Amino acid sequence: MLAAMPPPAIFPARTGDASPRARGDACPGTLRLHRADDGALARVRIPGGVLSAAQADVLGKLAERLGDGELHLTSRGNVQLRGLGPDCGGELASGMAESGLLPSERHERVRNIVASPLSGLDGRGERDIRPWLSAVDELLCASDTAAGLSGRFLFALDDGRGDVDALGADVTLLARSDGAATLRVGSAESAVRIPGARAPQAALIAAEAFLDAAAGSGAWRVTDLPGDDEPLLDEIVRRLRQAGISSGPTAVPARPEKSAPPDPGIVTGPHNTVALSAGVPLGRIGAHQWQALTGTARHHGNGELRLTPWRGLVVPGLERGRAAAALDRLGAAGLIIGPHSPWTGVGACIGRPGCARSLADVRAEAAATVGPPGTLPVYWSGCERRCGHPRGEWVDVVATPDGYRVRTVRGEERGSPLTVPAGPPALAAAVTAARGTVG
Repeated sequence: MLAAMPPPAIFPARTGDASPRARGDACPGTLRLHRADDGALARVRIPGGVLSAAQADVLGKLAERLGDGELHLTSRGNVQLRGLGPDCGGELASGMAESGLLPSERHERVRNIVASPLSGLDGRGERDIRPWLSAVDELLCASDTAAGLSGRFLFALDDGRGDVDALGADVTLLARSDGAATLRVGSAESAVRIPGARAPQAALIAAEAFLDAAAGSGAWRVTDLPGDDEPLLDEIVRRLRQAGISSGPTAVPARPEKSAPPDPGIVTGPHNTVALSAGVPLGRIGAHQWQALTGTARHHGNGELRLTPWRGLVVPGLERGRAAAALDRLGAAGLIIGPHSPWTGVGACIGRPGCARSLADVRAEAAATVGPPGTLPVYWSGCERRCGHPRGEWVDVVATPDGYRVRTVRGEERGSPLTVPAGPPALAAAVTAARGTVG
């Protein structure tokens, strides 16, 4: 009952160099807030990034009434509310619960699920994974065991195109052309083939097996387990068979080196309707932009928004003849609607003044030096933690006491660093050169 719901607890930012696993999981949520320099922070899990227009309205109103007025999109397709006051707890929790954004208090931090955002829209992929998404979320919230997962454990539901598979989740379901699914766990060199209809249950079994394997080790994610991931996969196969789910070894598809976010613009497919794809500069979306999106979803689309793990949004269900005008309205609101926007591929952590660890206001620096789009994405970080940075190949710009370090990153490989003083001219030139030129 809402009356019995406890207000969010606010925990201070962690300091020092101790292992985070030694301190316990302090990942923020809706009922467990994080104290940052700009106020408390709430992280709202949105499985698969799927929101109704009504839920989106609630988030926007809570951000305006309780926080800094902006919604901050994350690299897992979730939303953060920042600048929250110390007395916001009851209203925040009630608003989330009443809108359906908090279906289970015990599971609110473990509903970390990314899903192919264009699944079922553009005719690509091997299946529409939306039924998987609903089922995995329901199974998670119904499992007492799953409540023990950390706020960092990640599920990925990939429709076969490889976009969210590239994000390196702990448990990944990949749709197959034969109607089955491939279950991948962590970075294991093996995988199992399972019936597509049983894939959500298999994902839960894999997560619960991880928790038993991690008992006493302090591991938050599969990659934290000592040794390789093969013993865990063997145990998962045993449990699958015990649950009556047929499984067999299968070749592990090569994990893409980098993820493939939807291109901004109009998304066409085999249906009579189309979708709009838009990016959000630096992942910060203001009230005017949010209203433009929710209004488009409600009045021109099917009433749904999909947040992507690349800090963008998809609005499905528009009539073809009205899509171009609707897309222009999103562009007029300041969203990224085409590949030639200078903000395409540019990301940044929160930086100063929101983060005490940050050495610079990296978002202001990024805005001051933004230039032509490049062949590589760029991510600005205020310190060496590089929170929220992308995977694959990208340009890493990190604040240092003497300016910025600029280098390219490809997986675990680091290019030769270039130290550049703060300030637009030199920094802009270095970042533009590192990113390369489109075309």
